[in-house]
Amino acid sequence: MPEVTPAIGLQLWLDDQARVLRLAGPLRSLLALPAQAGARVHDYLERHSWLVLEGQPADWQGQPLDLDFHTVMGHALHTRGWLQRHEQGWMLQLFDIGDLLREQRWDRQRPLLGEIGHALRECGSERLLQTTREQLYSLAEHWQAAALRLMLREAGGWRHYASSDETWPWPDDRKLRERLERWPAHTLIGVDDDPELLALCGAASLFLVPYRQGLEAEAWVLCAGARQAPPVDMALALVRTLTEPLLVRHRRQQLQHQAHHLDDLQRQLGAGWWEWPAHGELQLDPALAASLGLANRVSLGQWLARLHPADREPAQLALDQARDGQALSLSVRVPDPDPLAPPRWLHWAGQGQGGQLRGFLLDISALKAQEQQAGAARARLENLIARSPAVIYVQRYAEGALHSDFYSASLAPLLGWAADSEQARQPGLAVHPDDRPLWLERTRGLLRDGQVRCRYRLRDHLGGYHWMLDEARLLRNDLGQPLEVVGLWLDVSEATEAAERMRQSEERYRVLVEDSPAMICRYRPDLTVLFGNRPLADYLGCMPEQLQGADLGQWLSAGQREAFLLRLRALTPEQPVSSAEICLQLPGREHAWWVWADRGLFDAEGNLLEVQAVGRDNTEVRRSQQQLLQGAKMATLGELATGLLHEINQPLNVMRMAVANTLKRLESGAADQAYLEDKLRRIEAQVERAARLVDHMRVYGRRSAVEREPFAAWAAVEGARALLEEGLRGKGVTLRLEPPEALAQVLGHQDQLEQVLINLMVNARDALLEKQVAQPWIRVRQALHGGGLSLLVEDNAGGIDPQLHERIFEPFFTTKPAGVGTGLGLSVSHGIVSQMGGCLSVDNGAEGACLRVELPLHSTS
Repeated sequence: MPEVTPAIGLQLWLDDQARVLRLAGPLRSLLALPAQAGARVHDYLERHSWLVLEGQPADWQGQPLDLDFHTVMGHALHTRGWLQRHEQGWMLQLFDIGDLLREQRWDRQRPLLGEIGHALRECGSERLLQTTREQLYSLAEHWQAAALRLMLREAGGWRHYASSDETWPWPDDRKLRERLERWPAHTLIGVDDDPELLALCGAASLFLVPYRQGLEAEAWVLCAGARQAPPVDMALALVRTLTEPLLVRHRRQQLQHQAHHLDDLQRQLGAGWWEWPAHGELQLDPALAASLGLANRVSLGQWLARLHPADREPAQLALDQARDGQALSLSVRVPDPDPLAPPRWLHWAGQGQGGQLRGFLLDISALKAQEQQAGAARARLENLIARSPAVIYVQRYAEGALHSDFYSASLAPLLGWAADSEQARQPGLAVHPDDRPLWLERTRGLLRDGQVRCRYRLRDHLGGYHWMLDEARLLRNDLGQPLEVVGLWLDVSEATEAAERMRQSEERYRVLVEDSPAMICRYRPDLTVLFGNRPLADYLGCMPEQLQGADLGQWLSAGQREAFLLRLRALTPEQPVSSAEICLQLPGREHAWWVWADRGLFDAEGNLLEVQAVGRDNTEVRRSQQQLLQGAKMATLGELATGLLHEINQPLNVMRMAVANTLKRLESGAADQAYLEDKLRRIEAQVERAARLVDHMRVYGRRSAVEREPFAAWAAVEGARALLEEGLRGKGVTLRLEPPEALAQVLGHQDQLEQVLINLMVNARDALLEKQVAQPWIRVRQALHGGGLSLLVEDNAGGIDPQLHERIFEPFFTTKPAGVGTGLGLSVSHGIVSQMGGCLSVDNGAEGACLRVELPLHSTS
C-alpha cells in the first residue's frame, strides 16, 4: 500500500471505538461537523454509508471503502480510500471520487437524454401525449421511481402528464399544486426540506425537480417512490431535455392558435393590415385584398380607382399629409359590384415611420348603418315629439326651487304657450285651482323620492283646461345633489273624460243591475257563483256578498242539477244562449219556479269560461198552471162520476148477492165449508176491485209531484182505461187497447199523461155520440220511432175538419154547444205534453180522427 500523503484528500484519525480524534487534508473544510464532541466517524457519513463500516475499525482494515460524507453545501461528498494502523490508533485515508462517479453517471445517462429529446422533437402532434407518457415511464425506470408526473405552466394553470394511468399516490394533489404555485424555483427539492410539503405527502418519499426560465419555474417533475434522489445536475439535465421540446411545441401551438384566432377575428371584422413603402406599391393583407377584389400589391391609381369617386380626392390628400408625418385616419367607401347593394365603409388608419406608411383597414359598414339608422330614428323621434300630444321639459334646480329651462316644440300646438311666456316660466300659475295641492306635492315628491307620476289640469292660452299626465325624474350629480328634472307632459284629456264617462256608465249599469226586479248573476260552468245582484240574494235568503263563491246547485235537487249541467254542456260559441224553467228548494218556501236564461262566454279555443244569466220568478204562474191542471182533473172526475159509480156499484151488487145466498144456506143448514170459502173469496175479490178503483181515483185526484219521474207510458193508458172503460161501455162505445210488446219509459208525471189520454178519449166519445155512429169504437196503441214513442188515440167518428186542426189546441176553443164544453181540455193537454218535451198533433185517418202524443224516450244510462 502506498505511503499516505497528509496534504492530499481527507484524513481521519480514529481510536479503537471509531471515535474521530483529528481531521486533516484539503477536503476537511467541506465536512459538516457533528454538534456533539467525541463523535464517531458514522456521525460524519450519510446513513447508507453506515453499512460499509460495520463492527470495529480493526474489521475494516485491508478493504476498499466507498464513503459519502455530509457537507456544508447540502450535497454528499463521495470518497474512496482505506484504513491503516497509525501509532495507537487508526488513520482513514480518503480521496474525492465525485467527478469520476459523475462522469460514469453522465455516460449512462447520455443515451437516455438523446432518446428523450429525439422522441419528443420528432413525434407527430397526435402522438405527443402518448410519447410524453412513454418517456416519463422510461425516466421513472431510470430513477427506479414508482410514478412520475410532469407539470407544465400555461396560461391560467398547469398542464399535467403522468407516467401511467394509475392514481397518483397522494390524494391531496390540489393542495400540492397550490403549494408549488407559491414555491420559489431553485434546485431539487425533497419532502424533508419543507414541513408543509411533508404533511401534504403523508411522510412519503417524494422529490421535485424544477425547470426554470427566468425567475419562475416553467415546469416541475414530481418523482414518487424513488429509493434516493438523483444527482442535482443530472436530474436538472433530464428535466430540461424532457421539458424544452414540450414547451417549444406548446408555445408553437399557442402561437398558431393565436394566429388563427387573429385571422378569424380579422375576417369577422373585415379588417387587415396595409403597408406602403416610400418607393413602391401598396401591400395589403391577403384576406383583406381578396375581400376587396384586389391583388396583394396594387398601385396608387388602382387603389384610388377602387374607392368611391367622392372619396378619391380626400384619400389622396390624406396620403400626402401622412407622408409629411401626420396620422392617417379616414373613412372611405368601396362600391359593391351589385349596383343595388349599399357601398362598403372602411376606416383607413395609419402612421408614417422612416418614409414608410403602415396601418390597418377596418370594416365599419355595420357602424355606419347603425349611425344612419340612429340618425333616421332621431329625426323620426324629433318629428314625433313635435307632432304628438306630449311635451318634454327640463327644469333646473337652484336654491331649493325648480326653474323651467327647456320645452319641446310640441308645447305651442298643445297648450298655445310661447317658450318665453309667463306660463312656461312658472307652470304652477296655470294649474287648475283644485289641483294646486297636487302640484305642490309633485314638487316635494320629486325632491324627496327622485321621481313622480301624477295627473292634474293645465290652462291653455284660450282659458280651457287639459288633463296632463306628468312623469318626471330628478337627476343628481356625483355627490347626490339635485341637478335638474327631466319630465314629460302627456295630454290625457280624452282618456280621462272617457274614464269618467265609463265610470258614470258603470254606475248606471250597477244601479240598473242592483235595482232590477230580475235576478242577475254570473257563474262558472261548475255552478260556482261569481256575482249575484240583490234580488237574487233576497230570493235565496242571504246577503249579496255571501253569493260570491257559493254553489248555485245547492238550491237544486239532484235531478234538477244534472239537467242544469247538461243544458250548460250543450252551449257552443255558435249557440251560446239557452233557457229553461228550473225548480228550486228555497229557504222558507216549499218550492219556487224560475224562468232562467243563460248566455255562455267562451275563450278562443271554444271552451266555456263563465255563464251570464237572468231569471224571473214564475212560481205564481206555475201554481196557477197546477191549479188549472188540478181543476181539469176534478172536472174530469166529476164528468166520469156516473161511470165510476156504476163501476163501484157492480162489486157491491156481487157482494150483496153473495152475502144473501150465504145467509140462506146458513138458515137452511145446508152451508158447508167449501161453499162458504167460495163465497168469501168472491167477496174478497170484489172488495179488492173496488179498492183499486178508489185508490186510482185518489191518486189521480192528488196534485202532481214537483219533480218529474220516469214511468212506463202504457201505464198511463191503463190508468185511463180503469176510469173510462165502464162509462164507455155503458154508452155503447167499444175501447180497443193494443198493448205493446215492450214497456218504454218516458220522463214526467204519470197522472198528467193519464189526464191527457182521458181528455182525448172523452172528446172522441162525445164526437161518436154526437154523430150517432152505428158501431162506435176508440182505439189506443203505442208506436216506437228512433229516440221517442207515440201514443195514438183513434176513433171512427169521421174525422175533424182540416180547417180546425190548427185551432183545436187554442184555449177556450170548442165545437160543442154552449154550456157543454169549456174549450180547455185540448189546450191543457197540449201544455202538458210540451212540458214533457213532446208534442200533441191531430190528423184524419181512414175512418176518423187520430190524435198523436209524441214523447222522447227516457234513457236509464
